[in-house]
Amino acid sequence: MAQDISLYQQFNGRYDYLAIGNTMNLAENGTSAPCEIHTESSANLTLNDNQNVVAAYLYWAGSGAGDFNISLNNIDITTERTFSDAIDSNRIFFAAFADVTSIIIDQGSTEYTISNFDLTDVIAPYCPSGTNFGGWAITIIYEDSNLPLNQLNVYDGLQSVPEYLSITLDNLNVLDNENAKIGFVAWEGDRSIAVNEQLTINGSVISNYPLNPANNAFNGTNSFTGESNLYNMDIDVYSIQNHINIGDTTANIVLTSGQDFVMINNIITVLNSQLPDATITIDNDAMSCGDNQIEIFYTVYNSNSTAILPANTPIAFYYNDSLIGVSVTQNEIAINGSESSSISINLPDNLDSLVTIIAIVDDDGTMNGVVTESNENNNSAFKEIELLIIPETTILPDLIGCNEGFESSTYNLFEAIESLDFNEEDLSFYRSLEDLHLGDNSIIMPSHYYNVSNPETIYIKLISPPCYEIFQFNLNIENCPPYIPQGFSPNNDSKNDWFNIQGLYNIFTEHELQIFNRYGELIFYGNNDKPWNGEINRGLNNKGNIVPVGTYYYVLNLNDPKYRPKVGWVYVNY
Repeated sequence: MAQDISLYQQFNGRYDYLAIGNTMNLAENGTSAPCEIHTESSANLTLNDNQNVVAAYLYWAGSGAGDFNISLNNIDITTERTFSDAIDSNRIFFAAFADVTSIIIDQGSTEYTISNFDLTDVIAPYCPSGTNFGGWAITIIYEDSNLPLNQLNVYDGLQSVPEYLSITLDNLNVLDNENAKIGFVAWEGDRSIAVNEQLTINGSVISNYPLNPANNAFNGTNSFTGESNLYNMDIDVYSIQNHINIGDTTANIVLTSGQDFVMINNIITVLNSQLPDATITIDNDAMSCGDNQIEIFYTVYNSNSTAILPANTPIAFYYNDSLIGVSVTQNEIAINGSESSSISINLPDNLDSLVTIIAIVDDDGTMNGVVTESNENNNSAFKEIELLIIPETTILPDLIGCNEGFESSTYNLFEAIESLDFNEEDLSFYRSLEDLHLGDNSIIMPSHYYNVSNPETIYIKLISPPCYEIFQFNLNIENCPPYIPQGFSPNNDSKNDWFNIQGLYNIFTEHELQIFNRYGELIFYGNNDKPWNGEINRGLNNKGNIVPVGTYYYVLNLNDPKYRPKVGWVYVNY
């Protein structure tokens, strides 16, 4: 049922702390004590001018299941975290926590009163066994420019000390043991019971005689104020500068109570420990549509630290537990300093659109660090990134153009997407996918485009945030029916001087043209290389002459399986 004491918050810098509080008991509990309890009590806080409050934590505790709504100087307080412990099913206890930093900063040095803390209807079953109690304490962390660089750790939970409670502090780097201290808030201790009540650090018993004898650590006192009437609670602090050594990287704290049921609610350590504390954030990312390469923008911080973070501190980037990139810090990062940089990483193919990237500073790529830090558990950051995945290419129907000669034609490329809803400024046309993705060499005049091959594939990029869509279609050419004029005038005036059958020459390259006179005699035979300009090139007579004015019969064989021969009359005039 109890909650193990564990690190709640850490402060690195020129920090120290003090604590105030008071009991709700009228006297030390016991069989002869009155079975009554206060609903309010007060304590004075005195801060020096150079002590700037950075955090203030209110703890309150008592018998029973808990009163979690109280008042501090008439300001309503609701618990943010709760704790519980028990001797047996009939004797249960609670503790509560609230961050009251803003109140302490606002009101400063003054008297603080806890009220509306009412256990009156709760304590009766606890009185016969002397386990009725209630009390409160405020731990105040402050910054003072005159202090050395310290590491201040706030541990809390609710753990009973009927016999033995051990806590090991890791990640220390003690450079100076002067003014090193440890303190705690404890509940339900009895001054009259002093059976093996000890606090030891690194195997040495510590005390603060006469206020806190070595064998009676839990005796209703406040070491900060010298008070000795905090019935059934303790706010104690001890100097440990003679019990911890320069160079120590760990410290072992042991609390014992041979008879009395005591509950530890918080433990505070203040040590001159100079270490960096590397943290990282992923600030932004950049990528191209359809590209698995991402540029990650990140910042490494050395906040809440007491030493510089060295250059070349490694950084690793992971996706699905796989290492995808490594980097290092370029420079030393000062206390409370930072360094921003970026890295390009390549993700595997065939991913979902949403991926999670994890960045870990002080990681050599094997999940191992190389820098000793004040906090080894805050080195990572993650970010969900939406990849710019391009939808599958949409195939559109071919555009068919009439052969204008040598398998070329003119196209209005917009006709390929007439069925789509689009803004023309969001469209661009390309001859290759590579150009499309790069945005290079777009077709300048899509409304009047000459093909360069037959068939030719055209690609369309349609802007569709956050990315774009791709469409594809082919340009094909067919030989359209030629237009045959009804006549011409071969008089060399540069106007209509020859039998200009439009859509024939250099299109139906295998065609054959025969011209007959009115007597049915063949007078001209032509092909793709020889159009008819009115000259006679067949028959026994008149070869090389121009035909006289009149109507002539033509037979045009296109030699295209799609078309039958075309026949008709053409009039020649001068």
